Amino acid sequence: MVIAVSRLVTKLRLKPPSRTEPRRSERIFVTRRPFGPQLRQLLKPKTCLNRTDIGFRRCLGPLLSAALLLAGCDMSIGHLTGRATDEWTHRYPLSSGGEIRIVNTNGKIEVEPADGPEVEIRAERIARAATDAGARELLPRIDIKEDIGPDRISVQTERMSGIMIGAAFEVRYHVRAPKNAFVNVANTNGQVALTGLAGKVIAHTTNGGVTARGLTGGVEARSTNGVVNIYLASVGSERISAKTTNGAVVVSLPESVKADVTASWTNGGIKVAPELKVEETERSRRRFEGRLNGGGTSIELQTTNGGIRLRPREAAEAEAEDSKTEVKTLKRRH
Repeated sequence: MVIAVSRLVTKLRLKPPSRTEPRRSERIFVTRRPFGPQLRQLLKPKTCLNRTDIGFRRCLGPLLSAALLLAGCDMSIGHLTGRATDEWTHRYPLSSGGEIRIVNTNGKIEVEPADGPEVEIRAERIARAATDAGARELLPRIDIKEDIGPDRISVQTERMSGIMIGAAFEVRYHVRAPKNAFVNVANTNGQVALTGLAGKVIAHTTNGGVTARGLTGGVEARSTNGVVNIYLASVGSERISAKTTNGAVVVSLPESVKADVTASWTNGGIKVAPELKVEETERSRRRFEGRLNGGGTSIELQTTNGGIRLRPREAAEAEAEDSKTEVKTLKRRH
């Protein structure tokens, strides 16, 4: 694309930019208008006669601008060597059974149990740019909004308007929540990890996976382009739901659990461990229904492109230990 743009500039004899201007890689550029409409306007067809006609230059100008704009977007985070970070830690009182709501864009969300009734949230802001100075300039613009009440704690990463060229950012949330709190998290471009929670859990993410360990309450886990991996310490009366698009669904639970299992998929299948006592009530090309130990709590599993796996928690724990041992052995060899 850069070669093509250079040739167009030569043919049209466009005046090169002044050398006193900063290089593109040293600037942070954020448009105030949405990228889609801007690009469509730049690429809007116009009538061109011939290369010598002034109309040709007029219609080629927007195409050249679009090419330059797209070329400027082609900068991965790996090329952004400048970095700036800061973090804050806030603590909030929360009534029993209250809600903790975390909404993030670009970054990871981790939630683990706290010892008392207080909620602790540590937010780490990370800005990247071509230089450290550029990253420090971007850092204050990463806005985190708090909405605090006695029954609900809400923390949200605000979206930046327009498109960002030559820079990137993320926020990492580390949350310590009362065990019986209602945890409701949503993420875009990042993972969600939950551990040891007893209250209801809702976890949604796009372009990332959901991993939940040691849960004892109701679960609603959803992902787009990611794996959903749920480890249940026990199952109560609240529904368990795990769904994804373009990924696998893996649920590990105690062998003694009484549940009604419904699973569906488009491209994939289901594998139920033989250790689980399942009475199949329906099995077809894209659907499975069965009762675990006579039936009970509703467990709903769904994927579009991926497999579904149902296994006992004990086997999952043993498999995890084997993996750790294998990793340690490989490290010793190297």
